[in-house]
Amino acid sequence: MKKLHIAISTDDIAGTVQDYSQRLSAHPCVVIDGEYALWRTDTLNVSVRRDTSIQKGTVRHLGWEDTTATGFTADVDINDITWECFTADQQAEEINDLWPGTHYRP
Repeated sequence: MKKLHIAISTDDIAGTVQDYSQRLSAHPCVVIDGEYALWRTDTLNVSVRRDTSIQKGTVRHLGWEDTTATGFTADVDINDITWECFTADQQAEEINDLWPGTHYRP
């Protein structure tokens, strides 16, 4: 099964968590205070990350959470947007590597 992945930059994790939780009718499955949040619904995988290198509200990348992915892959489309493909476990590993002590499991 594939879920569309949307990764967005923000400068306000707490405010974005409040807003997106209402919009997605779901609570995030992981929040790293001031840094990152992730929602996994039946159809979407949405992450927000504090990223001062780009304007807030900018798409950081797109992709697919795919249960059949054999490894993490990424390529760039014609519009210079990176598209990733990964499993939920691979995403969890990346989150735990970036923020040790998180112990996130999908």
